Order: sequence, then structure tokens, then C-alpha cells
Amino acid sequence: MPRILITGSIAYDVLLGYDGSFADALLGQNLDQLSVSFFSPHFRRHHGGTGANIAWNLRLLGGEPLLVGTVGTDGGSYCALLEERGIDTTHVERRSDSVTATAIIGTDSHERQVAFFHPGADALGFWPSAQLSEERDNIAWAVVGPRNPVIMMQAVRWCADVGIPLLFDPGQLIIGLSPDELRFAITRSRGVICNSYEWSLLRERTGWDSAEVLQHAAFLIVTQGEEGVELYEKAKGQPFDRAQDKQGKRTTIAACKPDQVVNPTGAGDAFRAGLLLGLGKKWSLTESCRLGAVMGSKVVEIEGTQLDTLDKEEVWERVRMTHGKELPT
Repeated sequence: MPRILITGSIAYDVLLGYDGSFADALLGQNLDQLSVSFFSPHFRRHHGGTGANIAWNLRLLGGEPLLVGTVGTDGGSYCALLEERGIDTTHVERRSDSVTATAIIGTDSHERQVAFFHPGADALGFWPSAQLSEERDNIAWAVVGPRNPVIMMQAVRWCADVGIPLLFDPGQLIIGLSPDELRFAITRSRGVICNSYEWSLLRERTGWDSAEVLQHAAFLIVTQGEEGVELYEKAKGQPFDRAQDKQGKRTTIAACKPDQVVNPTGAGDAFRAGLLLGLGKKWSLTESCRLGAVMGSKVVEIEGTQLDTLDKEEVWERVRMTHGKELPT
């Protein structure tokens, strides 16, 4: 089976829950003198990181992830857990001069989030161009997710140089990349994915709307939580324009309602795992997004970002119930 190259953070997640609204707490505050504390009765520490989350969920779906990232002195047990899952960690760099990246994520009762991210060892990592070149022929797709900005750009250049279709997922690093770097990455990508807030930042930073992004990339995916997914795509061999958009090149894909909402953290990474499985199997973008939407709903139902187990038959059935369509077997 062709492999999916995944690069992104490998991190420990500290998840905090606030019984209230961040927005209410900030209402009327002088932001120039901001000093706010939120009482968090809910605490969990989990394995996480965008790269590891995508790889983990892709593997549960039966995919073959090839993970590229960096861990620190406390990352040995995490790598062992990934290997136990069946994830290839050959290209995960182990460093003895720093700790593994850590994300501290606070979520309020309205699913708003405030996060802090310490890059740790990832800030000192490198992109293994020579080693990966030996495996290029067996890589169907790649995703470049948020991690060390220098490595992200090295990964984009490498994928473009060797001809691997790339999904660009800048995420929280949109503000860490210059407008020129963002435009450079988009022009060398097959597709771009972000959530609605990240899309507003990406538009502002690049000065490009969806039509201009699709002058370069084949598709743009904007996830919108419970409001579903907006898929923009252009006809093969033709430039995208607003007239085409009105003729059906913009597709809204319904969100899949979870059985319960425990914590939304990691839902976007699970969506990307489903999307990448479909892309690797040459499904349509709509089919791939449908699987992604259901995978996101599964992660929302748990505390943490990585499912312990996955009933694939139940996932396929949830797609059918949500979208009224069957996925390829």
C-alpha cells in the first residue's frame, strides 16, 4: 500500500477545562493591562501533536503513515507507543538536548480554546532529505502540518522537488510564516486545508481569497466545526474563477454529529487522517472529506486526541447515515 508522509509536531498535550466563557471573562477588560486567571477543574495529560495525531488516526483506518518529526529526552516512551501502533518512526529524530514539545490547551464550555505551545526539541530538528529520497517511489501523498517553520518550508521544497502531491496545513503556524512563505507553500501544494479562523488569517496574510488560492492549488478545504466543511476545487486543467464557483465548484459537506461532545481538541487532525486515506486511495475529494468529517466526530467524543480503537465498519456506517452515500470499501 502506498504510504502517506506526515510531518508535524509530536507533543504532549495538557488539556484544561473551564466551566464558563472565556469571552465573558474578557468582556470590558483593558487588554493593554490584561491579567486573567481561569480556574480549571478539568485536567488531562495526553500524547498529542498534529503530526502524531494524524499518523495515529490514519493507522487506525488501515493507512501506512510515515512520520517525520522530533522528540526530546522524554520522547522515548512516546516513540515506543507509536511503533507499537504500527507507525514507522524511522525518521523521528531523538534529541538529548531538549524536552519534547508540549501544548497547553484550555477549552471553555462553549468549545472556545486558548493554547500555548512550547516547541522543545522540534525547534532544533532537521529535515531528512537524503534519507527520505530513498523512499520517494512509495509515497502517494504528503502533508506538511504546523511545526518548526524552517522545517515546514524545507518539507514543502522537498515535496515539490521530488514531485509528491502535497497537502499544506499551516494551522497555528500561519502567524509564524511570512506572507511570502505562505504564498510559496500554496503555489507548491496540491491542496490547502485550514479551519475557518485559520482561513481568515491566511486570507489576511497572503491577500488571496479562495479564487486566488485556486489559481495555484487544485483544492482548498475549510473546516467549520459543527457547520461542516467547505470544499473549493477547480476543474482539471482549468483556472478557478468565481463564475466556476457559482457553477458548483464549491461544495458544502455536512458535519457528522457526535454521540457526545467531550473535548474538540484533535478533531481537525482526525479529519485530516480520513482525508489523507481517501486521497491515497484516489477517492474523490468529496468522499475523502466525508470520511474526514466522521473521523473528527469520533475524536470529539473522547478526552484526548488519539482514539484507542476504531471500528471501521461503524465509521463507514456513520458516513452512510450522515451523508446518505456509501464510501468505497
